[in-house]
Amino acid sequence: MPEAPKEIIRLVKKFEDNHERYKNPSYNEEQLKQEFINPFFKALGWDMENEEDAAPQYRDVIFEDSIEVSGSKKAPDYCFTMAGQRKFFVEAKKPSININKDREPAFQVRRYGWSADLPVSILTDFEEFSIYESRSKPKKSDSPSKYRIKYFKFTDYVEKWDYIYERFSKEAVRKGWFDKFAETDKKKRGTTSVDDEFLKEMEEWRELLARNIANRNKELSIDDLNFAVQQIIDRIVFLRNCEDRGIEKYERIRNLLDNKNIYNNFCELCKKADEKYNSGLFHFKEEKGRPSYPDKLTLNLNIDDGVLKKIITNLYYPDSPYVFSVIPPEILGHVYEQFLGKVIRLTPSHQAKVEEKPEVKKAGGIYYTPKFIVDYIVENTVRKLCKGKTPKTVSKLKILDPACGSGSFLLGAYNSLLDWHLEYYIKQKDKKKLTSRIYPGKHNEWYLTIQEKKRILLNNIYGVDLDPQAVEVTKLSLLLKVLEDEHKEVIDVQSQFGQRALPDLDGNIKCGNSLIGNEIYEDSDLDESDIKRINPFDWEKEFGTTKFDAVIGNPPYIRIQAMKEWAPIEVEFYKKNYVSASKGNYDIYIVFVERGLELLNEKGRLGFILPHKFFNAKYGESLRGLIAEGGYLDKIVHFGDLQIFNNASTYTCLLFLDKKPNKRFEFVKVEDLEKWRRLGECVKGKVSLKKVSDNEWNFIVGECAELFEKLSKMPVKLGDISKRIFQGLITGADNVFILENLENGVYFSKAANKSYKLENNLLHPLCKGSVNIRRYHISNLTKSILFPYEFVNGKATLIKKEPFSKEYPNTWKYLLSNRNKLESRERGKWKNERWYAFGRTQNMNEMEQIKLLTPSIASSASFTLDKSEFYYFIGSGGGGGGGYGITLNSDNINDYMYILGLLNSNLLDKYLKSYSSQFRGGYYAYNKQYIEKLPIHAIDLDNLEDVTIYDKVVILVEKILKLHENLTNTKTPNEKEMIQRQIDATDKQIDRLIYELYDLTPEEIRIIEDSLD
Repeated sequence: MPEAPKEIIRLVKKFEDNHERYKNPSYNEEQLKQEFINPFFKALGWDMENEEDAAPQYRDVIFEDSIEVSGSKKAPDYCFTMAGQRKFFVEAKKPSININKDREPAFQVRRYGWSADLPVSILTDFEEFSIYESRSKPKKSDSPSKYRIKYFKFTDYVEKWDYIYERFSKEAVRKGWFDKFAETDKKKRGTTSVDDEFLKEMEEWRELLARNIANRNKELSIDDLNFAVQQIIDRIVFLRNCEDRGIEKYERIRNLLDNKNIYNNFCELCKKADEKYNSGLFHFKEEKGRPSYPDKLTLNLNIDDGVLKKIITNLYYPDSPYVFSVIPPEILGHVYEQFLGKVIRLTPSHQAKVEEKPEVKKAGGIYYTPKFIVDYIVENTVRKLCKGKTPKTVSKLKILDPACGSGSFLLGAYNSLLDWHLEYYIKQKDKKKLTSRIYPGKHNEWYLTIQEKKRILLNNIYGVDLDPQAVEVTKLSLLLKVLEDEHKEVIDVQSQFGQRALPDLDGNIKCGNSLIGNEIYEDSDLDESDIKRINPFDWEKEFGTTKFDAVIGNPPYIRIQAMKEWAPIEVEFYKKNYVSASKGNYDIYIVFVERGLELLNEKGRLGFILPHKFFNAKYGESLRGLIAEGGYLDKIVHFGDLQIFNNASTYTCLLFLDKKPNKRFEFVKVEDLEKWRRLGECVKGKVSLKKVSDNEWNFIVGECAELFEKLSKMPVKLGDISKRIFQGLITGADNVFILENLENGVYFSKAANKSYKLENNLLHPLCKGSVNIRRYHISNLTKSILFPYEFVNGKATLIKKEPFSKEYPNTWKYLLSNRNKLESRERGKWKNERWYAFGRTQNMNEMEQIKLLTPSIASSASFTLDKSEFYYFIGSGGGGGGGYGITLNSDNINDYMYILGLLNSNLLDKYLKSYSSQFRGGYYAYNKQYIEKLPIHAIDLDNLEDVTIYDKVVILVEKILKLHENLTNTKTPNEKEMIQRQIDATDKQIDRLIYELYDLTPEEIRIIEDSLD
């Protein structure tokens, strides 16, 4: 444990010796900072004076500029950062203020921390040191002790130094101790993030405005209404941000509430903003040289004062918990991304209703990309392109997001370019020549001028989105970024010289369909509603180019079956015009990859986050072939089953492609997300492009790569020695056909929620995936499947109505009672005489025979043997899922035993997991496309060593099957434990034989065994 350094002991003694002087109200905060706070944090390893001469964005400590609130200057005094990322705020108060009991300072620091989405914040006057949890929404009425994690007096510093150092020192932040400490309270009940709260607030504004505007402006169309509501919200958010940043006079919007006709007066503010900012957000009149159409709608609306009062009042202290100046742009982006997932519609009576967009509903929600992913993609695309260049050559780079949403990727790219330019200029010796590019700040740091920020934005950043509201939000996000670190004086000086503060982004961020151009008019008879929905986009006309240096983003994920419901014309267009869409039921993101490649210039680079399902799915074959043929692969970061998006199970990767062909690419496998984020910890290696084709992509790097390469080259696979690998039964109505066993021919039906006495002949013992199919045994069968078929010449045939009702009257009555449910399957497809048949007929003849079984999803190999020939199993469904059966070319039971031993071995299971699909919770797919590739050591009957191992494996497998039977039948814990030990020992014996059979070296065995640990 670190001991308190001499400097802390000195500071404590100094404060104690002069206590009365420091407690005097005349002793101010600035004096306290210089004498105590700065030395205190310097002792924690922080570079308080920027002795390392770091650029402003990379300084250890940022001294925040003040924000005017209710007439007094207030702001977080210190922001402590690591690698440009905020970690925690420190708010200093003079010692005459009692921070232990006063509500105001605690509310203030929590307000800053919560608005900035920081986990903890510190309030101190040196005499006292309070650590606050910042994830809970602050209220002015909260007592100062509420959400306080720890409280120290200055006399505790020496004794409690280890606690403080291990949480708030620079070393603690760098090594992840701070993050670990901060994470402990993350999921505490009652915590609400600033983005969730602000989203609720904005959704309430939308409801209020939509209902009132629709009611008071009957002539508006749906499009008019959506546009008007979005514009008003965006303008309020923008101007309120400007107030908190000191660019606009504080409470300028709130002062509108003092008079009637609030909306008319708000429009006057917006007109002035048009003159001042030049932003398309306030574009009300036609101007020479400005091709975009002005807003002729919103200035003429009627809106009730009560609606605007409710919205505006909640945006100001003390009613508001928000400090807009410290809310990160990514947080606003996250809020808007969710906000844009809904749209306003009008009822026949012109009432406004807000509902989820169909594409959002089908996609299962909005996938907002976390900042660390945006930063990584930008670092590996934009930053790579800037390497070795000058600002003059960088100004020619064009960065595109073809599905920009709320603008998170364009914001990340723009931020990276700003940092790159500032770093470049700071390194130049003669800064006098750079006065139009940079200027010095108060603390000897340098900043880009607003003219330079505007130049970079207009030169480099381009975006397209199908949603007009998303386009406006992207512009808003970028414009707020331009205003970051700016001051009222700078903006006012620009106005005096007739210059407007912000760039017009109408030429950079466009509304349109990135995937469909004007060629769609040639082949389709489109009506007005089709054209409006499709919104074809002409790249040459809109941007003056069809080629970009970087294409980045998070394209939408929507299966084409879902899109057919609202976009059938588009689906046909993609199939006809894109190679990637030519096969199967594809997902729209693969079309974006192909389009992204087309939009790259000859040295361009693409970086997307997208599902890795196309690596192995049939529908991904065309895209895999396209990428392989062009040699485009440069890097893949594979997250396996790790979840990147909150509130959604999506299995993703980062895909980096170069238009210029490569010979090798880097494959990165991330196994621990936090370690990869903080330390870059991963398994990675280079892979030859010769190994990449339209076949499934299964790339292996790390210690196992050489061994698995050897296994992959073995000539015989499970699929070669199998008669069939088949999926289980698919009923289409499991709750009707699958029943729970009670006793004496009585079964419980979930569909009817009651029990029935049924004839046993048509009911068969049922295995449900991982619930019943276990490693070397079938466990706890509690269900049966009603199989309304008879075998005629070895083929399952649906029993006809007459013999069915006579031979099995109870079962027939049961089915009749569920007729409506069965007929309604697949939208009424089963309203015919076969209404009681299964939904699918495949594999019905395969059940009653010797077979190997496996669940389709499991955490580890769980193969077993059905020697009884009477177990039925299903192919899919919840509550344990489905399974697969395997029959061999050989009918020899010993061959089944031998193959079972191989399939359950550590070696083959580890190999399968290297290429199988992963799912949350450590589960893997064991379906046909994966298990059929398992390498099988074919026994050479002339090789005594082979035959000996074969015989031993068969004996041990027979033994382990019997042991599992005994384990099931044994009652006492001691006996169970003894049998389990025998099972474990037998398992190890089988593994050793398999290692020998596959000729593994001691080092290869170690790799497999270590990976299991």
